[in-house]
Amino acid sequence: MAQTKQDTPRHDAPADDTNPKSHPEPNSNAVKDPDDWTTGDEEMTGAQASYLKTLSEQAGEEFDPSLNKAEASKRIDALQEKTGRGR
Repeated sequence: MAQTKQDTPRHDAPADDTNPKSHPEPNSNAVKDPDDWTTGDEEMTGAQASYLKTLSEQAGEEFDPSLNKAEASKRIDALQEKTGRGR
């Protein structure tokens, strides 16, 4: 009997419980301190800017468009903590 497509196991996408990106090891390099990013001094991404604007508004704080990627990441973490979002 021939296997149908639905009978064939997928080998290209591991289940969430085995995906190292879902639950990175504490000492792995999957989660890096923004100070250690090689691109941390580049301009923040559009996604960072958008989210940071939203968080800044919710926290009643000024949005700083001059932050670089690393600074924006740290600011996002601080504002998430303040607003209770994203955690």
